Amino acid sequence: MARSATRPTLVEVLVRHGLAREPIEHTLRRLGGVSLALGQTLVSEGVLSEEQLAKALAEQYGLPYDPLTEYRVDQQFYESISVKLMQRHPFVPMGERAGVLTIAIADPQNVLGFDELELLIGKPLARVVSSRSAILSALERSEGSSQALRELEAEYRSVLVKEDDRGEEVLTVNHVAEDQSPAVKLLDSILLSAMQRRASDIHIEASDRATKVKLRVDGILVPAMEPLDIRLHAPLVSRLKVMSELDIAERRVPQDGSFRMRLDRKTVDFRVSILPSVFGESVVVRILDREAITTGVSALRLERLGFNPEDLKRFRRAIVRPYGMVLVTGPTGSGKTTTLYAAISEMNTAEDKLITIEDPVEYQLAGIVQIPVNEKKGLTFARGLRSILRHDPDKIMVGEIRDAETAQIAIQSALTGHLVLTTVHANNVFDVIGRFASMGIDAYNFLAALNCVLAQRLVRILCPSCRVPVAAEQSLLEDSGLDYEQYKDTPFYQGKGCPNCMGTGYRGRKCITEFLDLTDEIKEMILAERPLSEIRYRAVTDGMITLRQSAIKKVLQGETSLREINRVTFSEEG
Repeated sequence: MARSATRPTLVEVLVRHGLAREPIEHTLRRLGGVSLALGQTLVSEGVLSEEQLAKALAEQYGLPYDPLTEYRVDQQFYESISVKLMQRHPFVPMGERAGVLTIAIADPQNVLGFDELELLIGKPLARVVSSRSAILSALERSEGSSQALRELEAEYRSVLVKEDDRGEEVLTVNHVAEDQSPAVKLLDSILLSAMQRRASDIHIEASDRATKVKLRVDGILVPAMEPLDIRLHAPLVSRLKVMSELDIAERRVPQDGSFRMRLDRKTVDFRVSILPSVFGESVVVRILDREAITTGVSALRLERLGFNPEDLKRFRRAIVRPYGMVLVTGPTGSGKTTTLYAAISEMNTAEDKLITIEDPVEYQLAGIVQIPVNEKKGLTFARGLRSILRHDPDKIMVGEIRDAETAQIAIQSALTGHLVLTTVHANNVFDVIGRFASMGIDAYNFLAALNCVLAQRLVRILCPSCRVPVAAEQSLLEDSGLDYEQYKDTPFYQGKGCPNCMGTGYRGRKCITEFLDLTDEIKEMILAERPLSEIRYRAVTDGMITLRQSAIKKVLQGETSLREINRVTFSEEG
């Protein structure tokens, strides 16, 4: 690449950008006139930011500048270019046209390095300038590809953490070595890929000719990779059983186990459930990233979960009452535990004794006594709850009410001066009443203890990077129970799909809520066994926002789509 005779010096460009000439020339004299080191020296001394330097270098060399905001490398480039090469130089491939590959680099002054890259990649290169940290961030975001994973495996040292009978941790180091079986490498790839894609579960299913691996991301199953050869299924399941200390020979009955891995100085728990199916064993692995969860919970506040302002105000009032029961309800995976932990993190645990009993303890919080249920050893919710009451608690969290005995003790605790936070499986706030009645619980005591019921669901939030306004479809509005004439000019949104959201159009989830405050009037109507429709009407006139109304608010605010709320709630509910 021939140097242009008219190219300005870096000093001239920086002065044009508004920097004082004297300190820059003073730094240059200190460096013995070596202008190649000038930019990095000014950045390290805090005179310039990396971004300012990149823009100045782009102008000096007459090249485009790209901040690489949220940029991800296209997976096809990993097939021909090594991730290690990208990290060493560093650079990111951006696109190819007429045989010329465009790459983003941080240092256009390094002509020798650029020439070396052209030789190694084997094709002519065009340059775009970006900052070094932006390039490294883009590489970090992009390493979800199988090529990157294969290279990462060699550097990851996965440490399997077990517990002996005394509860002490014993380390078993499984080095990712060349002589390992394909099943071990494959499983490592699947686990790493799931972690990088923020998956909550991994599903491994056998069909007649292939093994399918799926990930649950934001509550939706997506394929993790192309279907695998069915011959890999048995070794893959056996490897999981070895890690979870399950019986390899047993393939006809369900098995449950768990293992813990230390990946890159981070401990992650995996819960494994295996079911026999027609074509082979079906496996679901639940991922519990302790560090990510604990970091998230320590900064967790109720307003970040997606509550509408009215329900948030009422729920906060309910959790600061000195006694009574606060019930959160919804199906499995609707974020009930996260809501309770957000509530706990807002309470003053310095003045109050707070004890939780859970199955299992998924979040670990400082200043709180947390008890894991252990049914094998006889520690059930009911037995643990009885013992908790002898520990003089102010507030108690019960992971879930599953039986009449736990329900009775929880109600008794709420009536005798404790605030009890708990969850129960029910579809909406009114189904809770029937759920407890079916357990044989006395309605009078239950209602006397109950402060409020919060029902919730999770809806996927549109990806901010690819969200676009769309015209409302008449059929979709009518299916959603909305009047077409009223909403035809309202802007609705949907996600086009981009690398940031793995092509789904959604990224992350928030809750929609339905909050029932148990006022004296509502309690009297329930005790008088008034029709459910009448009680619901009374609650709505008192200001209750239904799940459906809460969901539609999120659509009108542009946070989610009509199709998504129709997947989660019924239009009849509003």
